[in-house]
Amino acid sequence: MKSLLPPGWPRPKGYANGISVSGRTIYTAGVVGWDAEERFSQDSLAGQFEQALDNIAAILACDGAGPHHLVRLTCYVTSIDEYLASLKAIGAAWKRVVGDHYPAMALVEVARLVEPQARVEIEATAVVPE
Repeated sequence: MKSLLPPGWPRPKGYANGISVSGRTIYTAGVVGWDAEERFSQDSLAGQFEQALDNIAAILACDGAGPHHLVRLTCYVTSIDEYLASLKAIGAAWKRVVGDHYPAMALVEVARLVEPQARVEIEATAVVPE
C-alpha cells in the first residue's frame, strides 16, 4: 500500500490524498452506527461513527481483512457542524478501531439518511494484497 502525496503539497491530517494498492478488493454497503440487532445505542454522531467503524471492521473480518486494509471511505453525516465539534472523540474512536492508518476519504453532509436515527453512514473500500 502506497500513500500518494504530490510534491510540494502539505501532508493531509487524518486522511490520504490517494492510495495505490493491488490485490483482492472488498466493498461495503453504506454502514450505519447501529448494533447487531439494528438498534442505535448511541445518539451522538461520535458514538455512531465509532459503532460504524466497528461494524466495518466486522464486515472486513468476514473475508480475512481488517481496518488496515481500508483504502477509501465516503462518510455521509447529517451535520458537518456536529462532526467538527466531535473531532476529538471521532479521532479517539478512529485510533481505537483503525489505528494510525489513514485511507483516502471524503466527508459529505446530507439532509438525512435512510435510517431516521442515523447521523452517519460510511461506505468503505478495502484491498487485501495478494
